[in-house]
Parts: sequence; C-alpha cells; structure tokens
Amino acid sequence: MDFGGVAVSVDSQVSTGAAATAATAAAGVAGVAPGPTADPATGARPATGARPAAASGGRPGPASGAASRRFGPVALVVAGGLSVQFGSAVAVLLMPRAGALGVVTLRLVLAALVLLLVCRPKVRGYGRADWGTVVAFGAAMAGMNILFYQSIDRIPLGAAVTLEVLGPLILSVVASRRLVNILWAGLAFGGVALLGGGGFDGLDPLGAGFALAAGAMWAAYIVFSARTGRRFPQADGLALAMAFGAVLSLPLGIAEAGGALVVPSTIALGLGVALLSSVLPYTLELLALRRLPAPTFAVLMSLEPAIAAAAGFFVLHQALSVTDGLAIALVIAASIGAVRTQKAVAAATAAT
Repeated sequence: MDFGGVAVSVDSQVSTGAAATAATAAAGVAGVAPGPTADPATGARPATGARPAAASGGRPGPASGAASRRFGPVALVVAGGLSVQFGSAVAVLLMPRAGALGVVTLRLVLAALVLLLVCRPKVRGYGRADWGTVVAFGAAMAGMNILFYQSIDRIPLGAAVTLEVLGPLILSVVASRRLVNILWAGLAFGGVALLGGGGFDGLDPLGAGFALAAGAMWAAYIVFSARTGRRFPQADGLALAMAFGAVLSLPLGIAEAGGALVVPSTIALGLGVALLSSVLPYTLELLALRRLPAPTFAVLMSLEPAIAAAAGFFVLHQALSVTDGLAIALVIAASIGAVRTQKAVAAATAAT
C-alpha cells in the first residue's frame, strides 16, 4: 500500500508504525527510556543522532522491561485499547461544551505541549525530505482525529471504530506474509462488519463516511509514523508532527468552540482526553511492541471496536445487541488465534 509515494514495505511500516513511534514519546512521560527506532530493513538501531534517555526525561530501561514481563504484551495492548476508547467516550461527553472540532483541538494542542516539553526536539540539521515527512505525518494525525471525532458526533462509538478499523485491517492483510495471518485478519474483518449491524444501513451516512475516511487516514498515519521514526531520533519527529497537527486543527477548533476552549473545566477534560487517548496508550503499546511481532499487533487492533462498544455501553449508555455480542466474540477469537499462531511459530523457530 502506498500513501504519498512511501518507498518502504508495508510490513516494515506496520512494525515501526503508529504505536512504535508515538509510544516512544509517551514513554518519556511515564518514566520509560526507549531507544531509537530500529531500521526495519536491517534491524539495526542508529548509532548517531539519538539522545540518551535522560535527555527526554526517561529513567533507565529495566523498569519498562520488568513491566512488560509482568503484564505481558497482549495485556498491554488491551489496556492501551481500553484507554483509547474510554478516552473517546470522555470526548463524546465533552462535545456539548466544545464541539467535535473543539475537542480535537484540545486533544492535539495539549498532547503537543506535553510532547514538546518532554522531548525538546531539535529543529536544525534536517533536510527538506525530513520536514516533508513530518508535515505529512502531522497532517495525517490531524485528519484522522478530525474525521473520527466528526464521526462519533453523529453515530455510536462502537460503530464508528468498527468502520475506522477497516483501514488498519486492510493494511495488516497487505503486510502479512503468512496465509494464516490473512485468515485471522479475515475473521476479524467479518467481526467488525457484523458489529455494524450487517451493513450499517441504520447509521447516519455522513457519520459513516467520516469514520471510513478516518480509517484511511489511520493507515496513512501508520505509514508516515514509520518514516518519521526512521528519520528523527527518539520521539522528536512525533513531537514536531503533533505540533503541526495541532496548528492545523487550531483554526477549526476556535471557529467552532471559541472561548469555550479556555474554560478551565473544559481544559481539564481535554487534558484527560489527551492523556487517555495519547500518552497512556502509546506507552503501553511501546512496551507491548518490544515483545509482540507486528502482524500479531495489527490483528490485535481489531479488538478496538469491541472495546469501543463496551466503552459506549458503560459510559455513554449505548446499548449492545445480540449481534454486537457475536461480532465481539469473532473479533476476540481472531485476536486469540493470531496470538496462539505467533507463539507456535516462535516455538518452532526456537526449536530449529
């Protein structure tokens, strides 16, 4: 899959994609000390340009390894998904105060401030191609959030995420080199389709369209996240891209929300959305990706619609039907199958 002339393979893009790059920055907030992103072609980590962990506020790495061993990578992915989707549920509650675009602006601006303070990225020494990658990454990030929040302002959270996740699902199928992984992705695809009620006929067409467009931007986000991670040390590129995305969203948020953006209670809720939807999940996903292969991680992303449906039920009182329950079961079965397959492959590789 090619977004804007990206020259690297989709498989390597997923493996160093959204979670791998974005989580690096959040890890500094949580006291994790991530290293520079590995080159997907060689597996080597860059020897120059990356600052030590202390420069971004991190503590030594063993703490993150201990957490990963204690909780397990799958549990970390699930916890990250819970954080993202419950953060989205909080965002829905915030929309009456600031509107969908206002919530996006609050999330991106506050997250950018946190990342810039933690990472303190350098802006010198980069070429035109580097800045072009950051701009594309930031635009994809802003577009993904704007479209998604427009969607959940019109249709239920579970259905919106179900449609949105089709982007990463298609990307995972393209990235996979094993037939069994394609089968698991297909099962997950069937689950997310069923979760929408077998065709999404009862949904607001504009809301459904926003969700599908957000899925395309999510796939682009993964691609440009990978490129950014290879061009910039640690999370410098992410911080700069987040800042660019915040600048893009700012005029839209001001136009819709105006002075509501500076009300202290609204800012506090916006900070909660930024932490739940960005900082915490990126940290957990970073820890998971240290032990979880990319194809397995991609299929586990199919848990997002199930988690979103649960968040919609508990926080927003959006009821689940029997069909929704069956769809969630299919998605979970696909995720478990992907994990078990990867364990079997790892065991066979170790045996040889």
